[in-house]
Amino acid sequence: RPHFVTGVKVQLEMQALWQQFDQLGTEMIVTKAGRRMFPTFQVHISGMDPAADYVLLMDFIPVDDKRYRYAFHSSSWLVAARADVATPGRMHFHPDSPAKGSQWMKQTVSFDALKLTNNLLDDNGHMILNSMHRYQPRFHVVYVDPRQDSQLHAHRNFCTFSFPETRFIAVTAYQNHRITQLKIASNPFAKGFRTTDPDDWPVTYLLAFIHNDDYPPSHSVFGTPTGHFNIENIFFF
Repeated sequence: RPHFVTGVKVQLEMQALWQQFDQLGTEMIVTKAGRRMFPTFQVHISGMDPAADYVLLMDFIPVDDKRYRYAFHSSSWLVAARADVATPGRMHFHPDSPAKGSQWMKQTVSFDALKLTNNLLDDNGHMILNSMHRYQPRFHVVYVDPRQDSQLHAHRNFCTFSFPETRFIAVTAYQNHRITQLKIASNPFAKGFRTTDPDDWPVTYLLAFIHNDDYPPSHSVFGTPTGHFNIENIFFF
């Protein structure tokens, strides 16, 4: 591999929080309209060439070939059947891509615009996942090779990182109540739930969790479109 990617190191932000969720069995909501991840996937990058251009992207791969169900009596996930037909593979490009290594390294890189959906016909560029299946997020760093024959070196111009503590089961509603409690306790947008009396929880927040609405509304915060491309098209496999 050329020096543009060999020295790249990636550190997962909020690692302790991810580990807390992972110990319980992380669940991520998927909706037809698309739902953001919490915890948000954020990383700190070092070792890039400050003057070189890089593209950052993510995808999600199945952990296994199984479909799961949650057993409430034992508070555990059980294998229910073989996996459903795989969903279309997509890539999510960080909206600041491409950018210089110096820009990527100077601050935390956050994929807070990324959304998960279970809509197989989604045309918004969201990541399409099967509910009740387990996934591993992957993070890719791609060096933008300015050479005319760059396709000949494509297999050496990228590196991939995955963090086991970020894997999760996609769900349309939270199954494990301890996951719900931890999301409420650690999500800044759920501060209205943190009261001694659940009867005092604001209705808007409550409905957001029960009905899986995107709260706060995403379109008013993030308007950047996301890309959906097969990794083969990027890396010229």
